[in-house]
Amino acid sequence: MTTVTALTTLALLALAGCGTESGRESDGAAEAGSSVRTDLPLTDVRWNIESLNVGGKKAPVPSGASVEIDSKGKASARTGCNSIGAEVTIEGDTLTVGEKSTTMIACPDELAAFEKALGDAFGGKLKAKVEDKKLTLTGAGGDSIALSAEEPAPLVGTGWAVTSLLAGETASSLPKDKKGETAKATLTFAKDGTVSGDLGCNTFSASAKTTDTTITFGPVKSTRKICPEPGMSLERKLLKVLDGQVTYEVHHRELTLKTADGSGFGAAAGTPAK
Repeated sequence: MTTVTALTTLALLALAGCGTESGRESDGAAEAGSSVRTDLPLTDVRWNIESLNVGGKKAPVPSGASVEIDSKGKASARTGCNSIGAEVTIEGDTLTVGEKSTTMIACPDELAAFEKALGDAFGGKLKAKVEDKKLTLTGAGGDSIALSAEEPAPLVGTGWAVTSLLAGETASSLPKDKKGETAKATLTFAKDGTVSGDLGCNTFSASAKTTDTTITFGPVKSTRKICPEPGMSLERKLLKVLDGQVTYEVHHRELTLKTADGSGFGAAAGTPAK
C-alpha cells in the first residue's frame, strides 16, 4: 500500500525585498513575479538548518529541515512534518518576520518539539549574517538559527535514488514488502549520453539524450531476473517512465521525471548502486 507523502509539503512565505528590482528602481516592495535583489546573498539558495538554539537550549534538528528564498521573493520551509509560513521583509541585515501560519498535521513528539522551537526562533526582528556559505539568524533575545548553503546536484554524474512515484500532482511513497522494507532503485546519467542503474530488481542501461528540459530515452537493456515483490512492481512502473521523451527538473538535490500523461518519479541525490 502506498502512502501519499504529504509530510514534506512546502510552505511559501511572502517575501518583500528591499533594494532594487531587475532593471529599475524599487519602491521598497517586490512586485509579484519580479526578481528581487536583497542586501544579503540569501536568494536562490537552499539553506539547510544545522542547529537551532532557543532559550539557551539546543534543539535536535531533523534531517532535511531547510529554508529557501527564490529570486521572485518567495521562500519555502521544510520541517519534516508541518509547513510554517510567514510574511518576511528585509532591510539591510535585518529580517522582520510577521504573523506565521502552519499546517495542522499531527507529528511525532520529536518533530513537534522542533517545529515549536523553530516557530519561537523564527519571529520578530532577526539579524542575518552570511559568511563562507553559512547563514546565522539571531533574535533580540539571543535565540539563533544556523544554516548552511546546500550545493545543487548536477543531473550528469550524480547517483539518483528513486524516492517517490508521481501521478499528476500527487506523490506516493515507494512500495514495501511484507516486512515493511521499501523497494530501492537508482539511476546515474553519464557524460557519454547514457543512463544506467537498478530498477528495483534488474540492472539496466539506455541512451539518454538531454536538453535543458527534456530527456529522450532509447531502448532499455536490462538483466532478466525474476524478483519478489515489491521489486517487480516498482520496475514495471519505472520502465513506463524510461520510455521515449520525458520532461525533467533538477531542484537543488531533487530530480523529477514526468511523461506526457503526468506519471513519473522523484529521486534524491545519493550514491548509485554498485
